[in-house]
Formats: sequence, C-alpha cells, structure tokens
Amino acid sequence: MILSVSAVLLFGTGTALAIRFKSTSFGAAVVVFLFGFYAAATGAAGPITQLVTATAHAIGQMH
Repeated sequence: MILSVSAVLLFGTGTALAIRFKSTSFGAAVVVFLFGFYAAATGAAGPITQLVTATAHAIGQMH
C-alpha cells in the first residue's frame, strides 16, 4: 500500500505539471495513464467512481 500511495503522489504530481505546462508529448500521456492505473489501486477508487457516475448522471438529466 505504501508503494501504491507513493506512486499515486508521484504520477499525480506529474499529471498536474503536464496539465499546467500544456505538455502533450507521449511521455505526458504515459504519466497520466500510470497515475490513473495506480490511483485505481488505492482507496480513492470508490469515491472517484461515485463522483464520476454522479456527474454523468447529472449531465444526463440536463438534456
């Protein structure tokens, strides 16, 4: 678990920097993918899934 959280922090920081500097290279895509992969292995996966589902449902109700 310690490794997963550390990887999430590392890749999350990399993702934030890629977004901040508008980096669109292959390396940035790999960092974003790995951030999602490691985030899915943490306890944050459930709440993130619920948030995305609720947001999609709310957008669906608007139309």
